[in-house]
Amino acid sequence: MAGLSVSVSAAAAAVVAVTTTAAHGEAAFNPQEKELADRFKRLYPAVDERETPLPRCWSPKDKYSYIGLSQNNLRVHYKGHGKTPKDAASVRATFPIPAACGIYYFEAKIVSKGRDGYMGIGLSAQGVNMNRLPGWDKHSYGYHGDDGHSFCSSGTGQPYGPTFTTGDVIGCCVNMINNTCFYTKNGHSLGIAFTDLPPNLYPTVGLQTPGEVIDANFGQHPFVFDIEDYMREWRTKTQTQIERFPAGDREGEWQTMIQKMVSTYLVHHGYCATAEAFARSTGQAFQEELASIKNRQRIQKLVLAGRMGEAIETTQQLYPGLLERKSNLLFMLKVRQFIEMVNGTDSEVRCLGGRSPKSQDSYPGSPRAFNSPGMSPSHGSNIHTLATCKGNGAHSHFTGYENNCSNGIISNKGHQSSSHSKHPVSCLSTPELNSINATRSQQSNSCSKDNNDMDMETEHYTNGVDASSNGFLNGSVKRVHDMDENDAEMEIDLTQSRRQLCGGSQAAIERMIHFGRELQTVSEQLRRECGKNTLNKKMLQDAFSLLAYSDPWNSPVGYQLDVVQREPVCSALNSAILESHNLPKQPPLALAIGQASKCLELMARLGIGSCAFATAEEYLH
Repeated sequence: MAGLSVSVSAAAAAVVAVTTTAAHGEAAFNPQEKELADRFKRLYPAVDERETPLPRCWSPKDKYSYIGLSQNNLRVHYKGHGKTPKDAASVRATFPIPAACGIYYFEAKIVSKGRDGYMGIGLSAQGVNMNRLPGWDKHSYGYHGDDGHSFCSSGTGQPYGPTFTTGDVIGCCVNMINNTCFYTKNGHSLGIAFTDLPPNLYPTVGLQTPGEVIDANFGQHPFVFDIEDYMREWRTKTQTQIERFPAGDREGEWQTMIQKMVSTYLVHHGYCATAEAFARSTGQAFQEELASIKNRQRIQKLVLAGRMGEAIETTQQLYPGLLERKSNLLFMLKVRQFIEMVNGTDSEVRCLGGRSPKSQDSYPGSPRAFNSPGMSPSHGSNIHTLATCKGNGAHSHFTGYENNCSNGIISNKGHQSSSHSKHPVSCLSTPELNSINATRSQQSNSCSKDNNDMDMETEHYTNGVDASSNGFLNGSVKRVHDMDENDAEMEIDLTQSRRQLCGGSQAAIERMIHFGRELQTVSEQLRRECGKNTLNKKMLQDAFSLLAYSDPWNSPVGYQLDVVQREPVCSALNSAILESHNLPKQPPLALAIGQASKCLELMARLGIGSCAFATAEEYLH
């Protein structure tokens, strides 16, 4: 099987454009960068660094000329004359402090106090003169080491704390909830230094005499002061304020509204048993028939189990014309089916791997429905022939194939014989084809099952989580005819073969590659009929890129094989079904949570720091 993996990888590398970075993954961090990123996520979870990056170092562009930077722009040293206050020099951090931090903290270690220790640590706005120590000018704030005074936009300081010198660690905390700032010395708070601070301030340090050196810690290392305990205190204050918001005389009205939102949420996601129980206890009525809810639940279970082909077929049977009207949705489902083929979970490749899902015989695109060329035992040479067919690049090897796509994307016309295709899948001899077709006939006969499992009215539901749902659905089907014995088999098979392409079957790999060609043809047809679609193009590129790696699961694009990636596909299909019945695409509860999240984003842009401790997710969990 190792040889099979190598040959597949080699051929796929010729078929697919190799991508070196994951489209949705994080950059490759070194250990120090990873530690910083992890600490930022823990301290400032509400900050979206794509919009408001956090300060990570001093800016080599936003400093006075007497300031020198080293050690990844974290060490500051003075290189001026230091004779008069006119020789003072400061440097700002690369970015301002985002309001979404709520509470922000950094520390500065005094490596050397130099000649006189005329050092200032604090904050300043963009544009403040850097030929000064922090605190001397408007919108500038600083705590100075030589006298322990605080300077608030003035050249005259006020007594504040102790002096600091070589070896001391001075921390600066900005509270954007109440717009105050306090300092710490060697892990101990010195009390409030400034109030009524404006937004968008930058961490700033200033030096004035030779020999002064300061190291900054923006989160690269654990802080001396326990800032997380202070954050927890303010998170509790903020949440208590929200919980004590007065409901007044409208409490009963709000209660009814919330119950209705919960009921529609349960119905939307197909939690039948739970929805029925909740409706009985609260007097809520369903907008949708119970049979329809159960049918949607059936489809969701298939998607979340990775059985995309069956999910597409079931949708087409229960909701005729829906996917044909929504070509982009169908394309997304088919791309996900290709990914599940690679994963070895889709029924088309599971059947070829010797397993027997019950709906295999009903696939318009299954091996029994059209005579796609089989794969000979000499797999390496034949797949090499696949890779050297006409065309170049990531997708050219999937183009020009006249066979039409299965499961309703295009009709089956043109599938009468593989020998009529414009670019044959492989150059197998007639005896080889006859042998493989005979083998496939036997496999397909073993896969053939009746389709009477479509009757959703005879199902029984419980409030528990059914094992066949992979833990995703509450109130799942207790027993669905086609998802009992096979689901137990699925769990065993996945455990044994999850690291083998298409479950380790040569015939399944051949089917997957054939399916990829069909998918490329559909992509081109969609582009001709509907115009360019960047999302569809990228989706297909990412899916095909899985074949460029010997171990797709541990590749830069391996995130696609994660079962979590089935959830947005499931949600999109469920919303489309509901919309086709003139029901809301999204439940009101989800809309309310989305609106709350948007409100918090707006608060962050407006500089309202309490947004950091009022995330909807914290209340949901």
